[in-house]
Amino acid sequence: MPILPILTNPTPSLRERSLEVETKTIGTPDFQAFLDVLIETMFAADGVGIAAPQVGRNIRVFVVNRHGKGEVYINPRLTKISEATAIAEEGCLSVPDVWGMVERAKKVSVEALNRHGRIVTLDCRGLEAVTFQHETDHLDGILFIDKVKDRESIKSVKSIKS
Repeated sequence: MPILPILTNPTPSLRERSLEVETKTIGTPDFQAFLDVLIETMFAADGVGIAAPQVGRNIRVFVVNRHGKGEVYINPRLTKISEATAIAEEGCLSVPDVWGMVERAKKVSVEALNRHGRIVTLDCRGLEAVTFQHETDHLDGILFIDKVKDRESIKSVKSIKS
């Protein structure tokens, strides 16, 4: 199966808000094939998740590696966001070789459509909560580097090698 090229910052389309997927589109062979390739692309890049805008599709879809399986989330919404937060290091396939400390909610609830068009709801915590917030940000044109609290915390391969 082909792997899609991953767009990197400062590609302008990464900063655009993505469009909702129409439910009639979900069951089409072309859309299902795209979902399969998106999953393969995430695994090939050793990603925890990847959003459609990262491969040039301006639609509200992302996939997440949950328990070794690529799970699809279409038109996702964070329905609950805890007030309790944690700061942890994040990176991104679209900002290669760069990491920074980002503050995120410790727990979130997510509602989305799965690849069959059925509503799914999840309560996430820890890394999973961070991943869902990070991927949802991609759908809104936000990169993790926009949320880094302390610019001094940003590390890159270049700075580590020096």
